[in-house]
Amino acid sequence: MSDASRQALVIEDDRDLAQAVADLLGDAGFAVTLRHDGESGFLEGRSGSYDVIVLDLMLPKRNGFSVCLDLREAGVATPLLILTAKEGDLDEVEGFEVGADDFLRKPFEPLILLARVQALLRRRDRERPQPLVVGGLALDPLTRRVTVEGRDVTLTPREFALLEYLLGHAGPVAKVDILSAVWGGDFDGDPNIVEVYIGYLRRKLDEDGEPSFIRTVRGVGYRIREA
Repeated sequence: MSDASRQALVIEDDRDLAQAVADLLGDAGFAVTLRHDGESGFLEGRSGSYDVIVLDLMLPKRNGFSVCLDLREAGVATPLLILTAKEGDLDEVEGFEVGADDFLRKPFEPLILLARVQALLRRRDRERPQPLVVGGLALDPLTRRVTVEGRDVTLTPREFALLEYLLGHAGPVAKVDILSAVWGGDFDGDPNIVEVYIGYLRRKLDEDGEPSFIRTVRGVGYRIREA
């Protein structure tokens, strides 16, 4: 299978090794970006859109543990493979604790690295949440993008959570269940907040002259209209 659309970030201070990894991934169809220190690697990983990150452990400016931890705390969920020349299981333990997905010790066979990368991508694709689509309304849980007939709709985090919950249920959902799922089981404010946010969503989602995407089911709660 071609990976022509795949993007890889390689963060490795050994320039010869970095280029060798880039060539290997490039031959497999990846577009590869190289960074040679931890700080620039972190900034690139945080701002770029990558399918996989290959990260050396011992880097100038900041080490791979720090880069991985801060990427995860910044919300970057890209599959991440750590490379290290160090011996010892504690490094692997720490690597997994800061959010690494796999660990490969140097020296390694090129085909092993490629196989590990492909395995990470297959696992990510299996675990990737699928877009929720009803009629012209689409919500992507991964990118947090919402569109109506191709038009981007900007939602607050609470509005997004409410719409995602409604789209995830085929039938009507009770207001009490919405409150628990979206506002939390310990919410003790006015339960009419649900109606308020349903109104917010309708104003942002609905097109003039078209039925509302969110139907009120009397005596029950709300549901997303059928496509």
